[in-house]
Amino acid sequence: MLIAILMLAMGIRAQDFVVKRGETIHIQCDTTRAEPVVKTALEMLAHDFEAVLDVKLDVSFKRDCTLEHFEGIYLVNDILEGWERFEIVGTRNSLTILSSDAHGLAYGLLELSRMMGVSPWEWWADIAPRAREELRIAEGTKIEMAPDVPFRGIFINDEDWGLMPWSTQTYEPTDVPGRIGPKTYARVFELLLRLRANTIWPAMHECTVPFFLVPGNREMAARYGIYMGGSHCEPMACSAAGEWSRRGKGDYDYVHNAAEVYRFWEDRVREVKDQEILYTIGMRGVHDGAMQGAKTVEEQKEVLTKVFEDQRKLLSQYVNKDVSQVPQVFIPYKEVLDVYNAGLVVPDDVCLMWCDDNYGYIRHFPTETEAARLGGNGIYYHVSYWGRPHDYLWLGTFSPGLLYQQMRLAYDKGIRKIWILNVGDIKPAEYQTELFMDMAWDIDKVSEMGVKAHERQFYAREFGEAEAQRIQPVMEESYRLAFIRKPEFMGNTRTEEADRQYWNTVRDLPWSRNFIDQRLADYRALSDKVEEIDQQIPANRKDAFFQLVKYPVQAADQMNRKILYGQYARQGMMSWEQSDAAYDSILRLTRVYDAGIYNEGKWSKMMDYNPRSLSVFNQVSRSMTDAPLAEDMVCRKKWNGTDGKGNYIACEGLGYEGRAIQLRPNETVIFEFVSDEELDSVTVELHKLPTHPVDGEHLSLEVALDKQKAATMDYRTQGRSEEWKENVLTNQAIKTHIFAIKRGKKHTLTLKTPYEGIVVDQIFIR
Repeated sequence: MLIAILMLAMGIRAQDFVVKRGETIHIQCDTTRAEPVVKTALEMLAHDFEAVLDVKLDVSFKRDCTLEHFEGIYLVNDILEGWERFEIVGTRNSLTILSSDAHGLAYGLLELSRMMGVSPWEWWADIAPRAREELRIAEGTKIEMAPDVPFRGIFINDEDWGLMPWSTQTYEPTDVPGRIGPKTYARVFELLLRLRANTIWPAMHECTVPFFLVPGNREMAARYGIYMGGSHCEPMACSAAGEWSRRGKGDYDYVHNAAEVYRFWEDRVREVKDQEILYTIGMRGVHDGAMQGAKTVEEQKEVLTKVFEDQRKLLSQYVNKDVSQVPQVFIPYKEVLDVYNAGLVVPDDVCLMWCDDNYGYIRHFPTETEAARLGGNGIYYHVSYWGRPHDYLWLGTFSPGLLYQQMRLAYDKGIRKIWILNVGDIKPAEYQTELFMDMAWDIDKVSEMGVKAHERQFYAREFGEAEAQRIQPVMEESYRLAFIRKPEFMGNTRTEEADRQYWNTVRDLPWSRNFIDQRLADYRALSDKVEEIDQQIPANRKDAFFQLVKYPVQAADQMNRKILYGQYARQGMMSWEQSDAAYDSILRLTRVYDAGIYNEGKWSKMMDYNPRSLSVFNQVSRSMTDAPLAEDMVCRKKWNGTDGKGNYIACEGLGYEGRAIQLRPNETVIFEFVSDEELDSVTVELHKLPTHPVDGEHLSLEVALDKQKAATMDYRTQGRSEEWKENVLTNQAIKTHIFAIKRGKKHTLTLKTPYEGIVVDQIFIR
């Protein structure tokens, strides 16, 4: 009986689709001509098969071929319904990939690379593919996928200190200052395909030659099937910041120089009419500022109405007579949001693209009317930022928990058409980029998995399951500490404030000695753990581990040491040598990033420990202070959000201790405590995340103690107010209320709100 079972099992397995090391695999495409993105995906797959299995691909194109007697991979395009959909079906000794379009077929092919364990960051983070003896896909296997968000991509921004110098001096040397060329963009586009993304807003600062002015860039985007777009100040595929001075005449002003501005747009649309473009419509200033020629909101509304009309006329003339079939985006950002709120009418087929406040908190969610628009809604989200109150361009410490919470809420509220992530220079925001793209592709899968498991899966793929079990808690704790205060914010400085001398001077943080000592100890423990793990990492993963784990964790540790030891030195509690030593350690770590461990300087010029040359990145200047350290705040009771009882959404990995909660509308959450005999009143201090209203207006919750009248705590901030600045620098919005209590009694504290999106982190009874 045992022999019979084994023979049966072997017989069944013999029907599986198996690719063994050293074989040649036949791929038959049911067409006489494949789209460029399919050919590119086949080239990438050939590279992966050779790296993992030493397998060669034999690819042929033939219409109306059949599966009879065929053993290999059979490709059929344009057979499924939907957008970028694919199916992988395991049949007897063969594999069939069906798709709805060329992109779907490309993603289906690259799914085989994922099955072989090839990382999307294979090139970008030096993740050498592991060799295998075979790839086996069981007969009867059926994998079906399609994106939840049709357009998914990245914005390369603030490239001045990373991508641009690296490209122009290391990877693609050029005599043209700021020229990021097709060799570099080919690598970017390859990464996007591997991440199942399809859209890019290319680098656009004045230091960089505009994308469409570099020969070969446009053709490379077409080869990889990438949709080109532009940010809030780059209408009609024109990078005004870099191109107006080269191609424009007069002022970039649609009130007094409309003919020349129109010609500027027309020339570009005529040039790229056959390219896949997401056209940003509307108009701002040449760079990130208000339009010229129109001063009041009403004047700007009048100009934008005319701009819409003329831009859509161009699209109708050159791209598609039915302009509603041309993908278009309007981005109500900064002062343009005021114009939109004043009644600006945006054509219904245009996607409305909303923004966060640059620190990860989405400013606007669609109303019912906006959610029902034909053009849908999109989001432009930051995990890297240059601007006030302070940049964070260095270490990629943005909280995955916050990214997940905000993007899940955005999707649930109808932001489902376009997702663009500002990734700065791509490195070192690798993990956040992948989390964002995985959510855009299959948000429910990420939700079912959870953020921690997603992180662990990321590191398991790159370093192995055993190492991931050790790495993931380290990175989770690193993100938590940076959520309390990002490394870039440690100097208590600000950028772009009126009193520059004051705000450029590194000053003490309002922390107690116990708090500082604990923070230093927490970072030191992380750094030591990273060093311990590093000893176990194999040579072909050393560079990857350094880029993804060691540099961001240890550089953050040294930045905290540099600033906080400097704070102690100013108090006369410590010599300056330890602060200076931490500064030197940051330099040494950055030199290793520059030179590499085994990659022979591949990333030279990519990592700058001092972006924008801000004072926080320098050695701490010698100065003394008479101001004492802050005292520890005394509290009678402290809770994290998840300590409460009630119906709420636990926000995994989010908050000062990773235990924040999102309140459900009209549901109560209660916390219980017993008061001391000597107290007849207490201050309830509620720490919420500085989110913005979901319904466009209200952002408050009710706090009640026992049967007393509830206190309404309103957290809404306006624009870039001082309160908002403090909130985003600390990731907390704090409100207090005093309640009378009966001494020595048991008390119940109740939280309740009628509104969505309220995230409670911690509660203190003082």
